[in-house]
Amino acid sequence: MSAPPTAGYVAGFACLVGRPNAGKSTLTNALVGRKVAITSSKPQTTRHTIRGIVTTESSQLVLVDTPGLHRPRTLLGERLNDLVRETLLEVDVVGFCLPADQRVGPGDQFIAAELAELRRSRRRPVVAIATKSDTVERGRLAEHLIAVDRLGDWDDIVPCSATRGEQVDDVARILAGHLPPSPGPLYPDGELTDEPEAVLVAELVREAALEGVRDELPHSLAVVVEEMVPREGRPAQDPLLDVRVHVFVERDSQKAIVIGRGGSRLREVGSTARRGIEALLGQRVHLDLHVKVAKDWQRDPKQLQRLGF
Repeated sequence: MSAPPTAGYVAGFACLVGRPNAGKSTLTNALVGRKVAITSSKPQTTRHTIRGIVTTESSQLVLVDTPGLHRPRTLLGERLNDLVRETLLEVDVVGFCLPADQRVGPGDQFIAAELAELRRSRRRPVVAIATKSDTVERGRLAEHLIAVDRLGDWDDIVPCSATRGEQVDDVARILAGHLPPSPGPLYPDGELTDEPEAVLVAELVREAALEGVRDELPHSLAVVVEEMVPREGRPAQDPLLDVRVHVFVERDSQKAIVIGRGGSRLREVGSTARRGIEALLGQRVHLDLHVKVAKDWQRDPKQLQRLGF
């Protein structure tokens, strides 16, 4: 049984925003101490807001990971941007991720302008986070921090490396410092995310499918978990979960990429995803993957709705 909250306890929601591939999901996982958001070297990886929960004796920080804000080219892109804006209105503090290995550019200026309006209208504190600090020399990092400071009027600025765990605790402490007082935690002690298991399973499959493919594919890939059912007749000490998943792409040529020569790539995706799913669920899994074509689903309102957008 956990101890009662200390006097001065704070709890609330923090949203990490930034342009695509700014390190938001990797930072979320580092803060939580476990994988709750998928990561990829490809942009536009995150499609859902994933909540990661960081609980200490004096605070509970509920992290909302969002898709990267960007200038949309499809209906899907517009809906992802709307999702970010809706989330911003509901959180207590915003963390603006600006990767140190990239110059501050038009995409960052676009987001900074939106956050400036949010601070004016809703008085939300914004913390600028210089992610990927381990990827540059100290002098380059100093230049980046100066550029970040000039970009807007931030409540705090902090560099960090999520992959190395450097100053991740500082990020958590600074974000928690902007949370409102609370009589206690918002989620039970020990809970790390409130995402349904099926959503996390779908994300793990999509992460595995994204690795090593051509740049155009990530935008065209969607994953739906059709069913997760225990295998009948299995002994209680050795249960097996049957997981059936559909991977949707927009064209036959993309289907061929996902499947690979003789099904080799799909088998690799299945093996990688299965290991992640078994680690997540703590039991053996039989993963049944099927690749289907949903033509131009990113631009079709009916198909977007069917695929969960």
